[in-house]
Amino acid sequence: MPGQRLTALTLSHFRSYVRARLAPAAGPAALIGPNGAGKTNLLEAISLLSPGRGLRRAAIGAFARRPEEMGWKIGAAIEAAGETHEVETWAERDASRQVRIDGKAAPQSALGRIVRVLWLVPSMDRLWIEGAEGRRRFLDRTTMSFLPEHADAVLAYERAMRERNRLLRDGPDDGRWSAALERRMAEAGAALSANRRTALTRLAAAQAEGRSAFPKAELALDDDAPETAEALAAALAASRARDAAAGRALVGPHRADLAAFYGARDVPARDCSTGEQKALLVSLILANARALAEEIGAAPILLLDEVAAHLDANRRATLYDEIMALGAQVWMTGTERTLFEPLGDRAQVLEVTEENGVSRILGD
Repeated sequence: MPGQRLTALTLSHFRSYVRARLAPAAGPAALIGPNGAGKTNLLEAISLLSPGRGLRRAAIGAFARRPEEMGWKIGAAIEAAGETHEVETWAERDASRQVRIDGKAAPQSALGRIVRVLWLVPSMDRLWIEGAEGRRRFLDRTTMSFLPEHADAVLAYERAMRERNRLLRDGPDDGRWSAALERRMAEAGAALSANRRTALTRLAAAQAEGRSAFPKAELALDDDAPETAEALAAALAASRARDAAAGRALVGPHRADLAAFYGARDVPARDCSTGEQKALLVSLILANARALAEEIGAAPILLLDEVAAHLDANRRATLYDEIMALGAQVWMTGTERTLFEPLGDRAQVLEVTEENGVSRILGD
C-alpha cells in the first residue's frame, strides 16, 4: 500500500539551517549525525506540515535562525491520494505563521486534510509518568490524525474557556455573557470528547488486528465531563461560582486523562519499566499508522526521533519490518549508522553535519 510522502522539501533560515533542499525517497530515511547536528530540527520542520506547533511545541519565533531572526520558511511537495500538493508555511519576523496550499492561503487546519504526520520523540518517553496535560495532548494529536476537524473543536473550546475564565475573574456579569460562553464551551467540548472516544476505538481495533511484536496498550479515557452539550452547559452553569473562586473551569474535557495498561500483564503503563513504556508508545504509533492506512488508503508520514537507540536489536528489526510492511515514508534519526543496518538498502541514508552553527545534509 503506497504511503503519503514528501517528494521535495526546502528549508530557509529554519533553526540551524540557512538553506536546505531534499528530494526524499519514498520509503524510510535514516538521518545520521552527532548530537546537535540538526537532525531533530529537520524532523521539526516536517512536523510543521501538519496543524499545530510541531513536535517541540515551540513558539513561532523560536523557529527562526539566529542571530538573523529574519523569519523562516518551509516548502514541500506532498504526494497523497494520487495527487501532488505544493505546501508552504512561514513566518516573517514578529508575525504570525502563514500557510499556503497549491498557491492559495489556507488555515493551518487545512494541512490535516492534505497529509497526516505522526511522531515519536524522546520527550514523550515520560508520557505515562508525568502530568495529564501531556497525555491529553498526545490523545488530541492522535485524534486529529483520524479527524482533522478535531483541531477546530480543541481551539474553539480553549478560546471559549479562556474568555469565560477572564469574565469570571474580572466581572461583573449579569450571567448572560457567561451563559453564552458556556454554550460555546459545551458545544465544542461535547464534540471534543466524542472525537477522542472515536480515536480510542479505532486505535483499539488496529491493535487487536495487528500482529506486532510490540506490547499492546489498552487505553481508556478518564473523563467525568457530561457527554452531551446540554448536560455540559448545565454543569458549567452550576459550577460558575466555584470556578470564579478557583480562577479556572473545574468541569469539562480539559480535565480528562488517558489511562493506559500493558495488556498482557495488566499493569498500568506508569508502573512499567522504561523499556516497556517506550515499547508501548511505539505500539500505539504503529497502531495509529495502521488504522490510518486502512481508513484513508495510505500510510501517514512517520517521524521517529532517536527511536532506534532505545530499542534492543530484536525490537529494532521488528520496527523496521513493520515500517516496510506499512509502506510508510518514515524519517528516523540516530548518531550511528549501525543502528539502521537491519534496513540494508531499503532506506535512504542521509548524513547531517554542523559547522559554525550551520547544518547541512550530505547531498542537499
